[in-house]
Amino acid sequence: MKLRICIRRCAAATIGVLLAAATAAAPAQPYPSKTVEFVVHVNPGGGTDVFARLIMDIINREKLISQPMIVSSRTGGAGAVAFNYIKGKRGDPHSVLTIATGSFLTATSRPDLDLGPGHFTPIAFFARDPQGVLVNADSKYKTFKDLIDDAKAQPEAIVCAVTSATGTGRQTLWRIERETGAKFKFVTFKAGSEAVLSVLGGHVPFSTENVSEAWAHIEAGKMRVLAVTTAQRMPSLPDVPTVTETGYKVQIGTGRGFGMPAGVPREAVATMEGILQKTHRSAAWKDYSQKNKYEDHWMGSAEFTRYLDEQRAVQMEFVQALGLGKK
Repeated sequence: MKLRICIRRCAAATIGVLLAAATAAAPAQPYPSKTVEFVVHVNPGGGTDVFARLIMDIINREKLISQPMIVSSRTGGAGAVAFNYIKGKRGDPHSVLTIATGSFLTATSRPDLDLGPGHFTPIAFFARDPQGVLVNADSKYKTFKDLIDDAKAQPEAIVCAVTSATGTGRQTLWRIERETGAKFKFVTFKAGSEAVLSVLGGHVPFSTENVSEAWAHIEAGKMRVLAVTTAQRMPSLPDVPTVTETGYKVQIGTGRGFGMPAGVPREAVATMEGILQKTHRSAAWKDYSQKNKYEDHWMGSAEFTRYLDEQRAVQMEFVQALGLGKK
């Protein structure tokens, strides 16, 4: 009897060892293994949404991913809805956040939102989308100085159209106020394209959203750029001064990139970074970047992480000035 029990136990143990060995030898499931969701925090048609769809289209055309991809709009809370969604996907590399640095840095700098940088994994940075001081072609403001002088003469009377109360357009307006001493009101829209249309239609005097979102109207002669927020004049707008040239140091733009939730496998980070780098090197991206007047600059995961950490320190001043960081 004892011998039979011993044989059974030894046989069971042997089978267990063989199964464990077989499991260990089995290759890990390749990434991505299911649908990849690109999450954006603005409505369809906004700059971040258009950027995400373009990247997804290039990945498809270049056949860089064999799995399906979708763009998911999760709007609300100046980006907080989308950021919380990604936070809740911890460890899932199939959820990719499309990052517009202004809204993302503001949210991750606010203690009250519990969306600190530890909840995210930066993956890649593609470019910076410059902001402009945009007016209707029929506007009485012919120069940036005209706008500032009028605002100083009637504080908080002139309205600016922006995407959100904490996005890059609003941050640009805040920096202009800080530098010039002028005071404005602002009104928010669900996307930068909608903010631009409000100016085009004469409903709001000006906007500080991305030049790219107004470019078609600028080319058509329906909108005018009073100043841009780049360090140097934009080659496509050689006659338009930078805000810094007018005597006020305001350099800012919407950084465009991607991230994942925290806790994703390093192998998945490396794979997605490689996919996105190939996308950034594509002729389609270079063409799009030039047409939309981007300041093109690639950063991989490690460099993008350092960049966001550096920018977050600056962002805290904006957060505190607006009283957004209080719990």
